[in-house]
Amino acid sequence: MTGRTPGEPPEPEKIVGEPTIEPTPGGPREPEKIVGEPTTAPTPGGPREPEKIVGIDAEYLAGRRFPYQEDISLIDDVDLIAATPGKDINWLEDVALLEEDGTPAVFDHHSNSFIKLYFPIPPGREDEIARKVLIKHLQSGNSYGIALKQRHCKFPQPMLGPWVRDSPTVGTEWTPPALDGSEPAGH
Repeated sequence: MTGRTPGEPPEPEKIVGEPTIEPTPGGPREPEKIVGEPTTAPTPGGPREPEKIVGIDAEYLAGRRFPYQEDISLIDDVDLIAATPGKDINWLEDVALLEEDGTPAVFDHHSNSFIKLYFPIPPGREDEIARKVLIKHLQSGNSYGIALKQRHCKFPQPMLGPWVRDSPTVGTEWTPPALDGSEPAGH
């Protein structure tokens, strides 16, 4: 018998190893995490089950917010037609204002993350604003995917993509990674 008072419902049974999804405290930079017991028992002094993250936004990846997430006037100068690579603007039509954790956001497919917007969105301009924020994010080089491109690009391409004229080229000196002290057998 537990220390319940009469009429109080019993506590739910906790199943070890079954994770639950709970938002973590700490503000907008904290992603949602799966919390619970590790599914494998740790050995004394050995590794533990890694933390599982199920929702990531751009500011979490960068460790900070960007000014254009908080001030709509910083995207007023973005010309969507001029920023569109080539003559095909159809890709831009797929960019829409979404919502992440109850906050307006646009999805950055280069880093698989949301860019949350912390300013009022004028009615009727939702998708235009989302597109301008995404272009500003890409042109500024703030997409985590662009940061990864600098280190891991395997073939020559513009660092900031086709959205910025005269963008530096990356991927010209890629070499496969190797572990220190290891060499393929027979060499």
